[in-house]
Amino acid sequence: MTAPTETTIASLRAGDNVDAVFACSRKDRLTARSGSPYLALEFRDKTGTIPGRAFRDADVLAGRFEKGDLVRVAGRVERFREELQLEVRAIMKVEASDPSAFLPVAYRDLDELDGFLEHLAREVHDPAYRGLLDALLGDATLRAEWRRAPCTRAGHHAYLGGLLEHTVAVGTLALEACQLHPRLNSDLLITAALVHDLGKTREFTYGAEIGLSDAGRLLGHIVLSQQLLEPYSLPDDRRLALLHCVLTHHGADGAPGRRFGSAEALALYRLNALDASVKGALEHGLP
Repeated sequence: MTAPTETTIASLRAGDNVDAVFACSRKDRLTARSGSPYLALEFRDKTGTIPGRAFRDADVLAGRFEKGDLVRVAGRVERFREELQLEVRAIMKVEASDPSAFLPVAYRDLDELDGFLEHLAREVHDPAYRGLLDALLGDATLRAEWRRAPCTRAGHHAYLGGLLEHTVAVGTLALEACQLHPRLNSDLLITAALVHDLGKTREFTYGAEIGLSDAGRLLGHIVLSQQLLEPYSLPDDRRLALLHCVLTHHGADGAPGRRFGSAEALALYRLNALDASVKGALEHGLP
């Protein structure tokens, strides 16, 4: 069998013959009016999605792959009800490769975002907090995951690199808030802004789809963020102030007394929500 072509979904046009590798994001066995089974499919790569249909040998083809697999698919692009769809002749599972070829990725340059992250860390002058940030940024494995992780699977920043983009945005908002409100502890707020979602580096799995790790499913990113920060040595007052900000950045419901213990924690909650909600509205529309 010859190698598949480097076809992208965004480049497909009606009449194109296709032999390419995509991610399968939908697989349903349905019944046509004639009573014959067929497969309703959806294929995805980093450029977009396209629906697919397999009418011939549907049950045979269905046994060769599952939803979430990377698949090599052969067929022809047709126009149906003013939309393109892929009429599938053959399909089979293939081994996973680089997820960035099949998952949505950040539009912004990750190297540039990395530079902004380092710039924001240099705005922290407290020796304890600055030492923590230097240690985190110096961890090559963590840094790679920080660049790769999304923020969510279907909400705001739901693409590879989304975590880094969101972190830089919240950190920038924190820096601006501290300039507007000089009584805020800028070292605490900026540090909290940069590490509040750090647990997302352990929350997801990557393949044909962005999935949840066992730790992400059972603990969630807030607890994972706390676990990532706890091994680092900080004076008690700094550690407690920072963890309070991290643990309440989605709201104070879980805090003792159900209230924020500092203006910095309240600020982080509001700034995080601002970036998440505005980004969500731009990506998915207003609620």
